[in-house]
Order: sequence, then C-alpha cells, then structure tokens
Amino acid sequence: MCMFVQSGTQCASEGRPKRLKVAPLFGGLVTIFVALAAGDLVHSAGVPVPGSVLGMVLLAVALAVRITRPAQVRPAANILTRNMSILFVPAGVGVMTYADTIARAWLPILLAIVASTTLVLVITGPLQQRLQRRLGTASAKARRGDSGDTQ
Repeated sequence: MCMFVQSGTQCASEGRPKRLKVAPLFGGLVTIFVALAAGDLVHSAGVPVPGSVLGMVLLAVALAVRITRPAQVRPAANILTRNMSILFVPAGVGVMTYADTIARAWLPILLAIVASTTLVLVITGPLQQRLQRRLGTASAKARRGDSGDTQ
C-alpha cells in the first residue's frame, strides 16, 4: 500500500503521481514514537521535564551515538514537519479554553514570554557561533591533514 505525495510529481515508469514508500515511513514513525514512549516512561519515574521533551532528547542521543540512523527517521520527520501547522490546532484550542485566565494574567504571561525568548536567544546565539568556529576549525584541519601538533 502506498500513498500519493504530490499531484504534480510523476512516476517515471507509469505516469502516475509519485508514491511514498510506506515501510520506511512506518519504521521512522515507530522510532519516533518509541523515543516518545521512553521519554514518557522516564518522566513518570519522577523527572520534572515533560515526557515529549525527554523523548526527543533521547532520540537526539540515539542519533548522535548512531543507535539509529538519520535515514531511518527522515521520511517520517519530513512528513511531520511538512504538516506541523495542523499539529498546533489542539494546542491552540487548549489555550482558548483558558481565555479568561489569560485575559486576567496577560501581563505576567507576556513578561514570561519576552524574558524566556530573550534568554534563549542570548544563550543559543553565542553557543551556536562558538560551536561553528570550533567545528569549522576542526573540519578545516581534518581536510588539510593537520593534526594540530607543531614541530
């Protein structure tokens, strides 16, 4: 069983819309949901971080230490990110159920949003620049065959 991806793309052999292979998609979704379930399990053990965040951290670690390959998760991740806007609908509805609370406490909420966004930018920007310099220098040395030793 296959799903059509886009109506504008055609299969080379049959002239039909290109089909998405379900097996890689299913494998990627299973990997993502196993990471999510593992995060929920860790959260239920008392870790004060949401299970979904822990699950994505566990998935990132699994990718970093090569327990799973990016190619295994990529088909599912591409579809999820392409359709991400629809995934925000339940959260938006949930926020609207608390409209009266938000109306009463809009100033503290606004200040928390501004402060947390500023904090993220102040920390993430310099950290990213430092990592790019470090990784850029290391990759340039590797290309030159330079080990960093001076003789």
